[in-house]
Amino acid sequence: MKVVVPASIYRPNVAAILTNGAGKILVGERVNVPDSWQFPQGGLEPGETPEQGLVRELREEISLEPTDYEVGERRGPYRYLFAPGQTKKGYHGQEQTYFRVRLLGSESCVNAATEHPEFRVVRWVEPAEYRLAWLPEMKREVYRQVFLDFFALEIA
Repeated sequence: MKVVVPASIYRPNVAAILTNGAGKILVGERVNVPDSWQFPQGGLEPGETPEQGLVRELREEISLEPTDYEVGERRGPYRYLFAPGQTKKGYHGQEQTYFRVRLLGSESCVNAATEHPEFRVVRWVEPAEYRLAWLPEMKREVYRQVFLDFFALEIA
């Protein structure tokens, strides 16, 4: 039996699948979770649209300005719950809107050494190289579906 979880427990969130000219995707290793590699992402501020949140998160996490990229396809929502007993800003999970974003300029525009860094380091990988083991268990099903939806890839 599938458990139905009310939407109000999910924090609205955006995530960016940033691609370079070679079709590689950018992933970053979380500062607070070693060996956890994910896309730039973050929660929406009150009253913020997903598009506005995307601009803010790309600026805050990897120093990109809107002139550095082009926003393409948008999909979602994708949802996951945090570990039992864990909350963030009163929410028990995330409801994410994913955007495919194409880098227009040089990869040197990407800088994770921001005022409040979220990534220890970033790297470019082929979509097929990505591994679910790089994520906490709670995020794996969302990433599995995102890779299927955006790249028609089944990742392991």
